[in-house]
Amino acid sequence: MNSFTTRPEIVGTHGVAAATHWLAAQTAMGVLERGGNAFDAAAAGGFVLQVVEPHLNGPGGEVPILLWSEDERRMRSICGQGTAPAAASAAAFRRLGLEQVPGIGLLPATVPGAFGAWLSMLREHGSWPLADVLAPAIGYARDGFPLVPRAVQAIVAVQALFREHWPSSAAVWLPGDRVPAPGALFRQPQLAATYERLVQTAEREGGGSRTGTIDAALRTWYQGFVAREIDAYYRTTKVRDTTGEAHAGLLRYDDIAQWQPTVEAPLTTDFGRYTVAKCGFWSQGPAFLQQLGMLRHAGLEQHAPHTEGFVHRIAEAAKLALADRLAWYGSAPGASREAQQALLADDYLRQRWQSAGDAASRQLQPGSPLGIAPRLPDLDAALRTLRTADTRFGIGEPTFAALPPVSEWAEREVFVGDTCHIDVIDRHGNMVAATPSGGWLSSSPVLPSLGFAISTRLQMTWLDEGLPNSVTPGVAPCTTLSPSLALRDGEPYMVFGTPGGDQQDQWSPAFFLRHAVHGMNLQEAIDAPAWHVDHFPASFWPRATTLNRLTAESRFAPEVLDALRARGHDVQVGEPWSEGRMSACSRERDAQGRLVLRAAANPRGMQGYAVGR
Repeated sequence: MNSFTTRPEIVGTHGVAAATHWLAAQTAMGVLERGGNAFDAAAAGGFVLQVVEPHLNGPGGEVPILLWSEDERRMRSICGQGTAPAAASAAAFRRLGLEQVPGIGLLPATVPGAFGAWLSMLREHGSWPLADVLAPAIGYARDGFPLVPRAVQAIVAVQALFREHWPSSAAVWLPGDRVPAPGALFRQPQLAATYERLVQTAEREGGGSRTGTIDAALRTWYQGFVAREIDAYYRTTKVRDTTGEAHAGLLRYDDIAQWQPTVEAPLTTDFGRYTVAKCGFWSQGPAFLQQLGMLRHAGLEQHAPHTEGFVHRIAEAAKLALADRLAWYGSAPGASREAQQALLADDYLRQRWQSAGDAASRQLQPGSPLGIAPRLPDLDAALRTLRTADTRFGIGEPTFAALPPVSEWAEREVFVGDTCHIDVIDRHGNMVAATPSGGWLSSSPVLPSLGFAISTRLQMTWLDEGLPNSVTPGVAPCTTLSPSLALRDGEPYMVFGTPGGDQQDQWSPAFFLRHAVHGMNLQEAIDAPAWHVDHFPASFWPRATTLNRLTAESRFAPEVLDALRARGHDVQVGEPWSEGRMSACSRERDAQGRLVLRAAANPRGMQGYAVGR
């Protein structure tokens, strides 16, 4: 008998979808019901997420996508992470007296890559016209959607910033100079008008074909009125940011016009029957693969998922992998492709695992692939920055760790490092996993002529010269965004992922291992008590370093938490349902060769949902 789950694992044959917001999941399922494929459905759901989770992503953000094409019988990775502006050099930031890229405002902008990534997938693999794919998002923006409590929480937290310094954001998010009520229908008419104008322009210039219209839409966004409006605002407007001063932006028309999403084969590693695929070293995704490579040697089958042996082993593997992320991941000239590939070699990972012991590691220990000594950034820059920084309006993340006093309900419901996620599988077996983020409402001011904000992902780079993730003109920052795709016995099997910043490639491996090693179904593996470690400099401004902290849900048995403390972990006990926002969809053939689809979604936060039939 399976144990109790908060909701059923969805089983169907026509299609399944799971997402961090019920409206996105249901939008995707609606597309499947009307004959669209998984790529049409994921794109439509992704655009809806921009509207209904505005505190966690937006049209000016980014998205990495992993997909399986049943026609092509292959996996692809789409990099929708935009690049740094041409003017965004370490020297430029240091001339401003900065040691870190700010967490909010105009200075940390990258090219908004989400639109290009979604349309690249839609053009090559979809079947629906652009207008039909965008119609649900336009409808919710124009006619209204229920504003979830966490979005209101984000508005409450930054309302003073909006009123005093970001009037264009106040005009959108404080209508009538009032904080919106949780659950009330909320409209974004300017955003709806922008997307309607884009569709009309693309249809007029697209030559009447589906792909021609999509190409015209890409030109309109990256070389047309959208790019021009961004350029004008970032060139002429100065706004308050985390420095406590007002700065203009560095992003320009040419930066946007020259950018294109990249499509490549994902990185993979084997774990028993499974082959797990992740995005490249421009993301933190390889940290998942490194953990699997280490944990092949950890005997996890001997440690049940609710035990300290299971938690300790995965936590120590995460510490080692994320230390390697700090030293070796990125796409700047300081990155070594040979060293990065060596990070995934079995010999290297076996040696890394041998360095993990029975006691919790208290040291940040990056490895030396190919015998090359690691070089780390100046981690004390965060402490120096905080001496003069303005932290009144939160930190660089889409949700907030430290804030001015707000209402009691807002203070209780704090998740750090959230974003969005969506998974879709259609009746043909096509699969999509995507993790949209960036351009959230508190990241940067709303562009008044467009109705949305631009990503601040550049805060994830370092100003130290010569590192793999040094801020570099024309180079994308290494992102935390990290969807997942898995094969089983060589056949496409599962797409999954979670929001969570630095926690994404901790919650996802733990979920996967509960399922792959211990046989939990998708919903059981999501519902099970979860945890994360902090043992690295945070990816978001101000990038403070925490070591050896393990935060676990209070649903773990007290004796398990005590055993983890006895191993040396600095255990912090969180709320019972506070760790993770996983969603997942899977596919497999039954004895008759029929495709059986499954889906599950996270109950934490009471907004993720899985649907299917």
